[in-house]
Amino acid sequence: MSTNSFAGRWLVTGAAGMLGQDVLAELKSAGIEAVGLGRADLDITDPAAVRAAVEGVTVVVNCAAWTDVDGAETAEDAATAVNGTGVRVLAEACADAHVRLLHVSTDYVLPGDATEPYREDAATGPLNAYGRSKLAGEQAVAELLPQDGYIVRTAWLYGEHGPNFVATMLKLAVQRETLDVVDDQHGQPTWSRALARRLVELGLAALKGWAMGGIYHGTASGRTTWMGLARETYRLSGLDPERIRPTTSAAFVRPAARPAFSVLGHDAWEEAAGLAPLADWREQLARALATPAFSALAAAARKHAKDSATDGSTG
Repeated sequence: MSTNSFAGRWLVTGAAGMLGQDVLAELKSAGIEAVGLGRADLDITDPAAVRAAVEGVTVVVNCAAWTDVDGAETAEDAATAVNGTGVRVLAEACADAHVRLLHVSTDYVLPGDATEPYREDAATGPLNAYGRSKLAGEQAVAELLPQDGYIVRTAWLYGEHGPNFVATMLKLAVQRETLDVVDDQHGQPTWSRALARRLVELGLAALKGWAMGGIYHGTASGRTTWMGLARETYRLSGLDPERIRPTTSAAFVRPAARPAFSVLGHDAWEEAAGLAPLADWREQLARALATPAFSALAAAARKHAKDSATDGSTG
């Protein structure tokens, strides 16, 4: 028997991705009936397919997205078809069916030039095509679901079920003695499992009438840089953090501009939903690194470091 029978049946789109898999796991843990549909199962730009998928559900958690930031620079129409038009199709179907929509968005809708955390009502100003495509999706949700649409912006996401910065740093520890990592971009590393849990909490609060529709910032508390995240990952994994050396964004030129400042404020959680902000990024990282996938990567990196030290001492 479901422990949250009042919650009804939820739909998770983009269910094969890193966050989508974690949302499904959290829903199962909470005893909530859910169906997960990946890109192969549901084209969110197809109105008829979306209407059929939404029928009979109480909450839709939209994790479906075009996430290739650099690729969007030369394929903005394709990115906007998913991140803008597809979200509009979802929002229209949810509005017609009186279903609450939790839509995952991004810090990239903001200009990234602030010096203090961005409030939820801060002016948008995307730097790149990906950000523009995601802003189109936000605008659709706000327009079509002013009360039942929940826009949750996240950033610097990492987790067990997909490519991400934390996993990459641990893998590279086996391949390179030192790593140069950008130290002039500021943000909030966020564990996908922690965000997934918060999405479930927000959906339940919405169903109970406790959470207002609008924008929420689904990022960890605190702030750091990519170098700070890499060093903390190594420290917590039993590796030498000094192997990470600081560099600047100019050393890693990418097709799409990146925001220099992606630190988001979290006032809406308590003010509009009665929930505390997510935990500090260091606490989230420590918990994530204790999970099997990350533990295995860290163990391999420690073994490599030990073997390298042994080889050096006997050479």
